[in-house]
Amino acid sequence: MNLCATSARLCNAWLAIVDEPIRCPKTFGCILLVMTLPDFSATGDLPLGVHRVTIDEVIQRFGADSGKRALVTQRLLHIYDLAKRTGHLGQFIIFGSYVSTKAEPNDVDIILVMKDTFVPRECPRECAGLFDHAIAQARYGASIFWARPSAMLLEPLEEFIAAWQVKRDGSLCGILEVIEEEEENHDPE
Repeated sequence: MNLCATSARLCNAWLAIVDEPIRCPKTFGCILLVMTLPDFSATGDLPLGVHRVTIDEVIQRFGADSGKRALVTQRLLHIYDLAKRTGHLGQFIIFGSYVSTKAEPNDVDIILVMKDTFVPRECPRECAGLFDHAIAQARYGASIFWARPSAMLLEPLEEFIAAWQVKRDGSLCGILEVIEEEEENHDPE
């Protein structure tokens, strides 16, 4: 199996358990791995890696019918909808306690990777709060960071995303990239 350096770095933890790689429709021949979410580690986190899943898989695995987790899940869905409404969403990354076994996460942590064509002042008014960290925390109960690939000066986008796998205590955990249903079923031939 041939992986580009980025995929090998981000998906290295998966290589032993994945049967079939697929070609990523977003890049130039890069092979990415799509699979169901693995079991949690002994610490309650996802194994290291950027795990690609649909929003339905996120809700099925991490949503809840009641309590704080249900509230945070509704916030996540609202944020995902707003980000898609901009028409410039490139990647939607979820990390932090929401994607762990923590019964009641306080919020959801999100990275919005916007296409290079995105201009914040031109986005729909109802979406503008996503791109101001303080407003997003107050309005949506979420810690939202955002970037454009062309604006990455100090590190490649893949390294920026991979860095969010390091927890505050220095330990490592997996994070999620939400993909569209068509992308998951993409036939490389």
